[in-house]
Amino acid sequence: MQAEPKKSLVGDEYEVEIGPVAHGGHCIARTEEGQVLFVRHALPGERVVARVTEGEEGARFLRADAVRIIDASKDRVEAPCPYAGPGRCGGCDWQHAKPGAQRRLKGEVIAEQLQRLAGLTPEEAGWDGTVMPAEGDKLPAGEVPQWRTRVQYAIDPDGNAGLRRHRSHEVEPIERCMIAAPGVTELGIEERDWSGMEAVEAIAATGSQDRMVILEPRPGARLPLVELDKPVSVMRVEEKDGGIHRVHGRAFVRERADGRTHRVGSGGFWQVHPMAADTLVKAVMQGLLPRKGEMALDLYCGVGLFAGALADRLGDQGAVLGIESGKRAVEDARHNLAGFDRVRIEQGKVEAVLPRTGITEVDIIVLDPPRAGAGKKTVEHLSSLGARRIAYVACDPAALARDLAYFRDGGYKVRTLRAFDLFPMTHHVECVAILEPVKKDA
Repeated sequence: MQAEPKKSLVGDEYEVEIGPVAHGGHCIARTEEGQVLFVRHALPGERVVARVTEGEEGARFLRADAVRIIDASKDRVEAPCPYAGPGRCGGCDWQHAKPGAQRRLKGEVIAEQLQRLAGLTPEEAGWDGTVMPAEGDKLPAGEVPQWRTRVQYAIDPDGNAGLRRHRSHEVEPIERCMIAAPGVTELGIEERDWSGMEAVEAIAATGSQDRMVILEPRPGARLPLVELDKPVSVMRVEEKDGGIHRVHGRAFVRERADGRTHRVGSGGFWQVHPMAADTLVKAVMQGLLPRKGEMALDLYCGVGLFAGALADRLGDQGAVLGIESGKRAVEDARHNLAGFDRVRIEQGKVEAVLPRTGITEVDIIVLDPPRAGAGKKTVEHLSSLGARRIAYVACDPAALARDLAYFRDGGYKVRTLRAFDLFPMTHHVECVAILEPVKKDA
């Protein structure tokens, strides 16, 4: 006999007390029956009416939006953005919280993930518990940092540019994204008709006037003639292979960091916040303290940001091996690092390439893995190389905590951890952990 389909609870409302923040841009609450609610647009300590957006009877948890605030937190503010709020744009998570409160919430998430997944207290991780704002991001109340140098606009069926709603393919048309960098805003993407397009990505380089748009047409659609308010390179996403091809202008933008210019091809990774690259290089170099003549690894090296910074500091007798899976990023890294004789960039997945190199010993390691982290196998391999220090750059505190536990199993402990708010208004946060071998008792 077929089981009865479970009843959807979408649209049901519950009056609840909001508990602690959770990883992912929401807070935890419970219904009177004890069912867990992940509530967006709420803050710890508030009493709210939460409307279910996803879930059914008997589910492990429900997702919900706070649609009415009964008792507000002192950290609550009116969202500066007119598109923020329940059922609206999903780009920002914390528009309704004061900037200092946003950083505290991110710090609580990091602390909870470290404790739960790595068994580490902030003290044991060498962390003072703070999340540092980027330079220039401390603004008066009501003002929002304009930090997002890359914005992917979704296009609705009428050709309007907008942003996706939370956990939805639906498009929220907008007139302006408040967190977009001035170089993106000045292109005027939101003001024109993009009929036939699925998405339009806008990129405004930091440290150069380079601007780029990447068009993704709907199947069978023709490209529009792109006339924007500023000079811009135009690329397109190919329907057949998903590759990105040049239509007009340069196929890259020039980004500036650590006193050097880096070529970044379309689709290549570069930090989105204009201060992020310099902030992270500084934190990594202060943590590693590279010495002349050392051998270094830069894993998931992208276009060579950390590899170049290391090569600068290791001198003529030092050596750097970078590993990166993206073909275009490897081409850019080799171009960016052509002035260093003792830097080599290999293409492929770290877990496949590193064992093939035959390297059994290194002095220092930088790894900046994707959101999923490095994983057990790679961490085990890195732990066997005897590095005196390892810098782990992480955009996801859960993946970082899991990998720190694997490093502990491999004989490494966290010396220091620093956290940076390089994604204001969102739940994302960047961490830099510096690890060193545990001293063996004599």
